[in-house]
Amino acid sequence: MDARYDARLKEMLAQAEIVPEQIEGFLSRLEAFVLPFVTSMISAEQRRYTQMYLTGLLSRLEHKTGEGIAYLYDQDRQGLQRFLGLSSWDHAPLLRTLAEQVASQLGEPDGVIVFDPSGFVKKGTKSVGVMRQWCGRVGKTENCQVAIYLGYVSTTEHALVDTRLYLPLEWTKDRKRCEAAGVPREIRFHTRHELALEMLDEQGAMLPHTWVTGDDEMGRPSQFRLELRGRNERYLLAVPSNTGIRDLDAPPQENRRLIGRFRLNPFQQMNRWREALPESAWTTIQVRDGEKGPLLIDVVKCRVRARTSTRGTGPEELLFITRERLKDGEFKHDYYLSNADSTTSLKELVRVARAAHRIEQCFKRAKGEAGLGDYQVRTWTAWYRHQTLALLAAWFLNQETRRGKNPDCGTDVTPASAVDRGCDRGASPDQPSGHAKSPQYALAETQ
Repeated sequence: MDARYDARLKEMLAQAEIVPEQIEGFLSRLEAFVLPFVTSMISAEQRRYTQMYLTGLLSRLEHKTGEGIAYLYDQDRQGLQRFLGLSSWDHAPLLRTLAEQVASQLGEPDGVIVFDPSGFVKKGTKSVGVMRQWCGRVGKTENCQVAIYLGYVSTTEHALVDTRLYLPLEWTKDRKRCEAAGVPREIRFHTRHELALEMLDEQGAMLPHTWVTGDDEMGRPSQFRLELRGRNERYLLAVPSNTGIRDLDAPPQENRRLIGRFRLNPFQQMNRWREALPESAWTTIQVRDGEKGPLLIDVVKCRVRARTSTRGTGPEELLFITRERLKDGEFKHDYYLSNADSTTSLKELVRVARAAHRIEQCFKRAKGEAGLGDYQVRTWTAWYRHQTLALLAAWFLNQETRRGKNPDCGTDVTPASAVDRGCDRGASPDQPSGHAKSPQYALAETQ
């Protein structure tokens, strides 16, 4: 294993170690956690199902579907299915509360907003938004659904805050298909980048930040970068290595046809420009200390103008390239474009570039521990509700992680009386059909 990955793995394993005292009060904290999110729900039954669903997402079920969670409680699955697909409640207030909490607990002035698409491989053709399209999760075109996520990264922690389902043009043109999947009539086609901007407009002001970043799928279109510039957002976006750029720092070439005249440097691909660099152009930055020594990264920056999507010339941007040596001795290069001032320090650019990779850890937590991708729903409403509740479950785990790092008996909350605890004790007139197992039972093996 590469030294830097080996060191990081040991750090993560050390952070994962817990003692029994850190688990005590888990269910009480979960009950208290749910309270701010269910204030917009109109019925006690909806609040109970929210508690039940979150407990199931946090359990050790292999497949955390609505059906699996219902059976975990010895409940008929139709109750949870109605809660996800038919019951009258809005997921948007829950996401707003989530953004408020993330801003309050993780917010820092130099925070980073990260956009990242993620795919969910699905069979059939009826699930909302499903079709053959590029799926980054498997690295190829696949029958899948694609969602765009907004994440937030600070020195404290990182979390997923919001999401939008990408509805391909083929779907929006087929109104009967949309109607069958419960897509609201007012929904029209939006590119993945338009969905990201929609989330930024809604949540950006709430989340303190000085940077917006994302992978090369987000950074590729020049129009997206122009939209961020128009919103006075400072971005550092990954771009493909074959992006055409004109070096503004290199001296202009002399035009031999006209004495005393010069011509602009020609456009060339970023990877070709990088290959022509002398070794002295690179600067080595220490990322952090590792068990076997400091972890280092080589970087270079340059003022450029990039080709636009229409083959025009874009505004001045900052090209930033990083390289890391792999186990086999080869270098891995990443390319970024930014509208930051050319005097921005290399260390700051490295910080933001590495913050963008934290989103992968968010997905691992949400998919591996909170059931983000375990849903078996077909409709628009049910998809958004499952995704929202999975993001809440991941946020609860985020809080538990930070609590484990900084144990404090004061963080143990007294068991809450709300969220209709009576339903968990078999004493509520609104109790769903069947005999519900308590959350204690559902999480007993996990604890």
